[in-house]
Amino acid sequence: MIDILLDSNGDLDFSNGDLNTGLSDNQHQEHILLANKGEFKEFPELGVGLEGMLNDDDYTSFLIDIKKNLEYDGMKINNVKFEENGNLTIDGYYK
Repeated sequence: MIDILLDSNGDLDFSNGDLNTGLSDNQHQEHILLANKGEFKEFPELGVGLEGMLNDDDYTSFLIDIKKNLEYDGMKINNVKFEENGNLTIDGYYK
């Protein structure tokens, strides 16, 4: 999806004095993963709250919640998993 992009600090990305637009799929995924439920006022059930996983030993419920939330946002998810190095891998695409 083409949308307004944010910089690495989460601020609006201005390039050459104008708003920068581009493919924002990864940016949308990041926002959904970091947001807690209720932070998106129009969609109060959207949000994973990934920071809460840091205090939990069982991350299976978070993987399920990630898949459900991204599908709710319009993605077709094939797989969501943690790699052995700890990276989160999301295999999917926006319809």
